[in-house]
Amino acid sequence: MDDTPLDDVDRRILHQLQLNARQTDTEIAKKVDVTSTTVRNRLDKLEDGGVIRGYHPEINYEQAGYPLHVMFVCTVNPNELDSLAEQILSVRGVVTTRDLLGGERNVHVEIVAGSVREIEEIRNELSGLGMTINSSEIISETRVQSWDHFYPRPDPDADQDDDTDDASVTDQG
Repeated sequence: MDDTPLDDVDRRILHQLQLNARQTDTEIAKKVDVTSTTVRNRLDKLEDGGVIRGYHPEINYEQAGYPLHVMFVCTVNPNELDSLAEQILSVRGVVTTRDLLGGERNVHVEIVAGSVREIEEIRNELSGLGMTINSSEIISETRVQSWDHFYPRPDPDADQDDDTDDASVTDQG
């Protein structure tokens, strides 16, 4: 995004999207107290600027027929992380990768599979890319919440104790 920081309208729109990304521009506009045209223009700006990178459903993989949900904790040469990211994501069964700053175990790869054999095939393919798989953890449940720091956001110059009135008067002369 350009150097223009997010304002309160942008933050309120982002908060609404986190609560329900399937809301229409009109529904968001009512909650944010702006026009639907403003919401559409702001969304376009946030998408073009890379703040919003996509709209993705939260899937219960077990209900979708993929009962095995695994997190591989891996080591990759840090100089190769960027070039490997697309290759990792192209492996059938990989749903997410996370690059970590520092440390030996610097990549988490989340996969889903229908059988142990499929997990083994995915593991072998990832190893073939030059990754070292340090451990694998079975994920039993994932919970996601909206980050509530987008809305509301107090003005940094606002008085933190604005609920009290000490009735003080400054005499200027």
